[in-house]
Order: sequence, then structure tokens, then C-alpha cells
Amino acid sequence: CETCSKEEAKYRCPRCMKYSCSLLCVKKHKLALSCSGVRDKTAFVSVNEFTDLNLLSDYRFLEDVGRTADAAARDLAVHRPTTSRFLASLRNKALKCDIDLRILPIGFTKRRENSTTFNSTEKKFYWHVKLVFPHCHAEYTLKRVPDDKTLADILKPYIDPVESDPVVCQRLKVYTASPRSDIRILMKMENRQRNSVRYNELDASISLLDNLKGKVIIEYPTLFVVLKTLKNDMVVLGQDASEPSESSDSESSSLSSVEEGEIRDSS
Repeated sequence: CETCSKEEAKYRCPRCMKYSCSLLCVKKHKLALSCSGVRDKTAFVSVNEFTDLNLLSDYRFLEDVGRTADAAARDLAVHRPTTSRFLASLRNKALKCDIDLRILPIGFTKRRENSTTFNSTEKKFYWHVKLVFPHCHAEYTLKRVPDDKTLADILKPYIDPVESDPVVCQRLKVYTASPRSDIRILMKMENRQRNSVRYNELDASISLLDNLKGKVIIEYPTLFVVLKTLKNDMVVLGQDASEPSESSDSESSSLSSVEEGEIRDSS
């Protein structure tokens, strides 16, 4: 095994040809090398090495491209309207749920990456959600999160020591090793002065929709997962914020720089 160098290799990655002994080592090598694990069907093959199998692979690749193009032409979701009418409808649906949804101009990063939709048949939002874990300097993007899903269920694949992915669990071990009572979920309050940043504390036991009611959302919700036992200067609304020291000012700025940079970024 080229990852742990302890066990006999059982698998070979189709992408980078690395040998691995187990699923855990496969995931570790993908994370370390940013490897997708998918064979590169367009990789160069010299004429001397070109065989009937390569010809068959190319033929099947072209067939797959044709099927994908045909499916995209038929799929209405691919042609999802991004016109002002669609965005106005999305805002109105959110307003009926007591959510002030605000859309950024074309060119902003959050506008380009936002995949939030509203299913008229189910009368349900499917949100684009970003999870930020400041204590581990990690963030994850979730797509099509139903609005009736509780925050506890949303976080379970990341911080649950049993159900989380082994690689993610290792990266977020400071969270998985902490009791659930120490975990707080915060969301930044919008439209405040930069020197007066405040956060709303969300309830993990209720749905995403209920947590977003009465709040301003710019494009999509960004949730900060923090620990009570670790020092942080993300002041929650309603708390008595004492004067922070110079070092704590620096820490607070670094914790909020992730999303501030996204909002300022434009093409």
C-alpha cells in the first residue's frame, strides 16, 4: 500500500495508478493528491501503445458524450431560468416564509455558485448551504438541502463520530471528540457595520426553514459551527460583549473573513 506502507495492496486507482490496501487508504490518497479516482478517458496514448481496447474506450466515450448532451437538452433543470422573473419569484416565496432573501448582481461568487431552488409541487425550498468549521479551518458546500431537515441531521455526516466519513471525521476531530452540548451553530447577521458584527445562534433540533425565519439571507445561508469550550470572539446577539483585546480582534476578523471575502468578490 502506497498510503500506509503497512498492508498488502488490494486496489489500484484507475486515475493515478496508486496502490491501496483499504477503503480508508483509498480516501486518504484521494484527499492528499486531490485525486478523483475516475479513469481519465481523454489521457494521451501514443500510437505505439494504442490497442483495440483503447479504440473501444474512445468509442464508448463518444457514445457517453452523445447521451449526456442529449439528456442535458431534455432536462429542464439544466435550463433553469435565471431571469429577473425567476429571482423575483424565489424572493417572494422566501418572503412568504418570513425570510428576507437578497440576490447579488451577476458576477459575484455567491451569485454564480448558488443552487437554491423552490419545488412548487412539494412547496419546499432546496437550499444551497455552506458549513464553516472555524476551529479546523474547514468548510463544506451542500446542495439541495430540503428546508424541513433539522440542523442536527445536516451536521451528522460531518461531526457524528459514527456516521461521518472517516476522512472528514479525522479532519474535524476537535468537533467529533466534543460532546454535542458544546456545539453551537451560528449565522452572521447581515446589514450591520463591520465593527459591529453579530451572530444569531440557531437551534439544531428544529428545521432549517424554522431557523431562517425572520432573518436576512444573502443568496444562501452560511452556518458557522463553533465550540463553547474553545475561545472565539463571534459575538452572539443578546450577549453582553465586553471590550475585546487586540489579539481577540484579530481572531474575530480571521473567523469572519471567509464569507466577507466571498461577498466582496466580483468578476
